[in-house]
Amino acid sequence: MVHRSVRVLATLLCLFLALTACSKREEGEPAATRAQAQQASPELKAALDRITTGALKEFPELATSLGVSDELAGGKYANRLSDASVEGQERQAQLMRDSRAELAKIDRATLSHGDMVTYDVVATYLDNAIEGSKFRFGTYGLLPATPYVVTQLSGAYTFIPDFLDSQHQVKNQQDAEDYVARVKAYATVLDQETARAKADAEKGVIPPDFALDGAVKMLSDFASKAPTETVLVQALKRKVAEANLDAAAQKDLVARTQAAVKDEVLPAYRRQIAQLKELRKRAAHDAGVWHVSNAEGYYAVGLKAFNTTSLSPDEIHEMGVKLIEQLHREMDTILDAQGMTEGTIGERMEKLAKDPKQLYPNTDAGRAELLKALNQQIADLQPLMPKYFGQLAKARLEIKRVPSYIEAGSPGGYYQSASLDGSRPGAYYINLRDTAEWPRFTLPTLTYHEGNPGHHWQGSIAQEATGLHMLRGAILGFSGYWEGWGLYAEQVADEMGVYARDPFGRLGYLQSMVFRSARLVVDTGMHHKKWSREQAIDYMAGATGDQRSSVTTEIERYSVWPGQATAYMVGRETINQLRARAREQLGERFDLRGFHDVVLTNGAVPLSVLDTIVADWTRRQSAAQ
Repeated sequence: MVHRSVRVLATLLCLFLALTACSKREEGEPAATRAQAQQASPELKAALDRITTGALKEFPELATSLGVSDELAGGKYANRLSDASVEGQERQAQLMRDSRAELAKIDRATLSHGDMVTYDVVATYLDNAIEGSKFRFGTYGLLPATPYVVTQLSGAYTFIPDFLDSQHQVKNQQDAEDYVARVKAYATVLDQETARAKADAEKGVIPPDFALDGAVKMLSDFASKAPTETVLVQALKRKVAEANLDAAAQKDLVARTQAAVKDEVLPAYRRQIAQLKELRKRAAHDAGVWHVSNAEGYYAVGLKAFNTTSLSPDEIHEMGVKLIEQLHREMDTILDAQGMTEGTIGERMEKLAKDPKQLYPNTDAGRAELLKALNQQIADLQPLMPKYFGQLAKARLEIKRVPSYIEAGSPGGYYQSASLDGSRPGAYYINLRDTAEWPRFTLPTLTYHEGNPGHHWQGSIAQEATGLHMLRGAILGFSGYWEGWGLYAEQVADEMGVYARDPFGRLGYLQSMVFRSARLVVDTGMHHKKWSREQAIDYMAGATGDQRSSVTTEIERYSVWPGQATAYMVGRETINQLRARAREQLGERFDLRGFHDVVLTNGAVPLSVLDTIVADWTRRQSAAQ
């Protein structure tokens, strides 16, 4: 069993477009940060401001998540949800085209170095979004294109209930009224997605049968509940009580929400279920996007958007094969030393994962013990961080369980960034549907990937960095950087010596690397080489020793999200290549803390742009010596 991490497309819009304000520079900040703290040219800043407000206006959920003002978001947003209609998608696509045209009017050659980097970052994002919008099916517009509207992984049903529960704050009567308005809007969004799925089917775009089966199951599980038992009603009941609203007002608000769920939301669920069942009759079992009509070139666009490199599918496939061979040799040495000498690497890891000593009880008490262990791992790592990073993150981190009503189709773990106003800490979610999927030896590296020094550390430093425009200060849609850093962070934890007395923990770390390497093979296998779902499952299970149930969830995810899964290892390998190049050029003058700071304080960028940033830092470091 290995850990896995993803920020689900629809669930966490912040992966693709999170924004943050600049903060006051503090004394003693790293030189890397000071060097980038340049005021944007008025012309560039105006263009970025308009993109920022346009994006927040289109995604009110994102505005809520970040806790921004109504003014910044282009008007009141707390009572709205995103427009999921075809018209909404096209409006987003037009925003991208208009923004790119505005950016093109700026003479890049006249900009400062910092502004040139900003220009290149934003231009790359816009270019990729525009390229994905040309296909006009699935999800597109502001977000990287994905081929299907509703699957076991995507659709409003996978994130809106949890969003309303965990992120919509109710402090007064108006907040509660806004909550009720959003519950009603949720029914509209469901119907809009149902209509889009039907329209796409008429174009020959239908998700694989297993993706539809998973979606129907989760939708049906929710729709089978009595209105009062749904999280939509229960969350409001809790929120208005905690806000100490008038008792009569509480009763009225809960009653109206319950009525909205009964008369609007659940009927919309049933309509979506009926539509997906109709599509299921026409669905193929093919896992790759190649089977979709009019999808020629779609996979190449996805690889470019998620990786921001020029690597071809064949190059990525071969990279995975070679890495697995290398990692297996190292794992073999450790397993032999522990007396586990019989069988393939995968067979031995599978046996280790079933060892009762490695398992938490699959009970509420067992889950609580598991979460306590993860929090302790975060605490134990903190004293080591200043030795490897000059810039230290300030935002708090929480570790939570993936909500039970979506855990069946959700990945093993994912991260949600902290709000900009400090009202909500960062959180990483772990899927505890079955604790047997999380042997003890796999958990430390998950924590380092999702928490510190991984996603939480990177995202928090980006939000807290000075001198960056909102679009540069947080996550602006580059999986290669974001997920590449998460995987590289696992390596940094290993370099910190956390596994010095924990050979099984180090096996978990190496297995994680095999897992991400296998992604390169199976993702390109399905979408480029036309592998079947079963062929991909067999390969990944054999390479990693993971449980087939876990591997199946992963393979089905890659099937409906072409290219994204390759970003982890492509990003990690790119960061390592840049680090090796800088070390070679600087020799003894190379400062690992400085390297980490320049990678992190510049915010998320395309890997192609990160190359130029690190090269510039290396030149400056060399000249300063």
